[in-house]
Parts: sequence; structure tokens; C-alpha cells
Amino acid sequence: MPKKESQGKTLFVTLVKSPIGYTKDQRATARALGLRRLQQTIEHKDTEAIRAMINKIGHLVHVEEAG
Repeated sequence: MPKKESQGKTLFVTLVKSPIGYTKDQRATARALGLRRLQQTIEHKDTEAIRAMINKIGHLVHVEEAG
């Protein structure tokens, strides 16, 4: 099955809740996305891997899509 990547789509991921008190893998996922501080926003390409990471910590982040 071919990977479905959105051409030119960008995601802005903002950490809105602290990962302290959550599982170690959820904290590690936030760090892997580049999120270090609350209210920090990081820009990522819209890929399946990034979407999976966001789904894992969706309760900690806010996501905006840009064309």
C-alpha cells in the first residue's frame, strides 16, 4: 500500500498540557515531536508518522493544518 502524503501540507503542533504525570512513552513522543515547553509550537510536514505521534498524545496538543 503506497504512503499517502499530503502534497505541501503543514501541521502546526502546540503543546497545551504538560506531559508530566503521563506515561514515559507519551513524554518521549512529545519530545520526539520537538515539544519542550508549554505553548511551544512546532511545524511538521503532514505525514503518517507525524499523525500517529499526534494521535498518541492528542490530549496534550493542539493541531492546526496549513495548506
